[in-house]
Amino acid sequence: MAGCGSWLFFLTVFAVSLFGANAEIIIPVGKVFTHELMRETFRNDFESSTRLYTGRWYDVPIIFKCNMQNFPDLPEWLRFTQRHPFDNGFLYGTPTSPGKSIIEINVINKQSYDTFRHTLVIRVIPEKMLPYQAEFFIKLREIEKVLPSSVQNEIKQDLQKLWNTEALEIVNITNALDRGGRVPLPIAGHFEGVYVKVGSERYFSKCLQRVLTSEHQRQCTAGARVKVPGGCNFCSIPSNCITWCKTALFDLTKAEPEPPAPTMGSGILESGGEFNPPESPPSRDYFPDYIVTVIVPLVLAIILCLLLAYIMFGRREGVAKRNARTNQIQMYHHHTVHGNTDELRIMAGNRGVSPPLSTLPMFNSRTGERASPLPSDSIPLIMAQHDPYSDTLPRK
Repeated sequence: MAGCGSWLFFLTVFAVSLFGANAEIIIPVGKVFTHELMRETFRNDFESSTRLYTGRWYDVPIIFKCNMQNFPDLPEWLRFTQRHPFDNGFLYGTPTSPGKSIIEINVINKQSYDTFRHTLVIRVIPEKMLPYQAEFFIKLREIEKVLPSSVQNEIKQDLQKLWNTEALEIVNITNALDRGGRVPLPIAGHFEGVYVKVGSERYFSKCLQRVLTSEHQRQCTAGARVKVPGGCNFCSIPSNCITWCKTALFDLTKAEPEPPAPTMGSGILESGGEFNPPESPPSRDYFPDYIVTVIVPLVLAIILCLLLAYIMFGRREGVAKRNARTNQIQMYHHHTVHGNTDELRIMAGNRGVSPPLSTLPMFNSRTGERASPLPSDSIPLIMAQHDPYSDTLPRK
């Protein structure tokens, strides 16, 4: 059954690539589904935006927006990832129940903002779940580096050697960030990590059974380096090596059966008893809550308002008094100066003596002569130019 489903899946994918966008993809329940959105496939739809130069196409940024038809999001089991506009996009996931989904893919050219819509029909058919499943954590991988079919085959070949069987199918691929992992630093050598779950009809190998031992669990709990027994470390490529402490085994044959569905009754109350309604809850006194939520904040607000009013208006009386006192001092000083000035003016007006000779014009302090106030060329401007102690008088 598993082999038939795989062949049917590959034939459907081939039909999609051969007949166009509206072909239907048929996938079984419980098997990983990956669909790569190739940028080269949709680039022909933007011929008006791309130009041919020296025999090569200009590389334009293209992004994909995926959602279920008439819905804003994808189905619960389906995810989409595209790291960069110059990278291809991937739709991936593991369906858990049969059904049909119509996925709308909007292709956007980020250079010219031209858009193109592509429709993808996915039909999930029922199939028996693989009874034995194991989940491995690959530390040195990222989700978009694992989704290509070539990388899945490389991982599958290593796990086939570890499981010691070729009847192995990849059940699910999950990004570590979706499991609560931390975003790594953008430094070379730091990766997000990927969980890969595989299943088989055959029971676990001895190497895988070692994960269930108490010694292995004790080493992982203590944080010590787990010693892998010889012949159990199968990874031809170092980036595909698994982390043993994060390996989990699932035996679906020992799963607990689901509880039976509840039986539906007639909806009629059986006779022989009276209906006793539940008692109403006891009444509650809301007055303490009212005091705490209303009265106390109101009292605090009133106190603050009174304090603010006292600061704004009550303290202004002292300021007014100081200002009035200052004004009184200034007025008294002005009145004193004005009074003294009037007194000096009165005293000067009552003097009966003639003004001093030194105040008169052209007065000689030695001889006592008084020059004529009329201007004359024979009178020097400054009498002090002649020696006042000389016996020789100036000639007239």
